[in-house]
Amino acid sequence: GEDTRGSTPMNRNRARTWLFAGSIAIAFLLQLMPLPQLILPLKPYWIGLVLIYWAIETPERVGLGFAFLVGLAGDLFSGELLAEQALRLVVMIFIVLRFRARLRFFPMWQQALAVFALLLNDRIVVIMIRGFSGDPMPAPAFWLSPVVGMVLWPFVFLALDDLRGRLRVSDS
Repeated sequence: GEDTRGSTPMNRNRARTWLFAGSIAIAFLLQLMPLPQLILPLKPYWIGLVLIYWAIETPERVGLGFAFLVGLAGDLFSGELLAEQALRLVVMIFIVLRFRARLRFFPMWQQALAVFALLLNDRIVVIMIRGFSGDPMPAPAFWLSPVVGMVLWPFVFLALDDLRGRLRVSDS
C-alpha cells in the first residue's frame, strides 16, 4: 500500500482554508441577503462578526490588509461608498487585534459585550464617513444592528469554533 500519512497535513490545511474562506463567503451572502424594509435595521454586520471571530482565533490570517481587502470586496458587492466597509473593518480588526489577548479569555457574556462595543464603534465610524459625504443622520433604528450582533455572537462563535474543533479532532 501507498503511505498517505504525508498528505494528511495538506488536506487539513486545505480544509481549514475552506472553512475560513467559506465562512467569509457565507457572511457576504448573509450581508447581501435582501430583507423587508421593516426588519432591515436588525440585520447584523455579518462580515464584521465573522472577521472578529477569525481575528480572535487565528490573528495570523486576519491582518489589517486582509480586513481592508474584504471591506473593499464588501463595498463592491453592496454598491456602497467605495472604501467605507474597508475603513470600518480595518478599524474593527485593529481594535480586536490590539485587545485579542484579553478577548480570548473573556467568558462568553463578556465577549458578547465586547462585540457589542465593537459593533457600536462601527456604527459611529459609519456616521462619521457618511457625515463627511453629506448624508443625513440615520434613523434611531440604525442603532439596533449592534444589539442583534451581540445577541448572535455566541452562536456565531460556537458554530465556527465547533467546525474548527471538528477539523482539530480529525488531526489526531
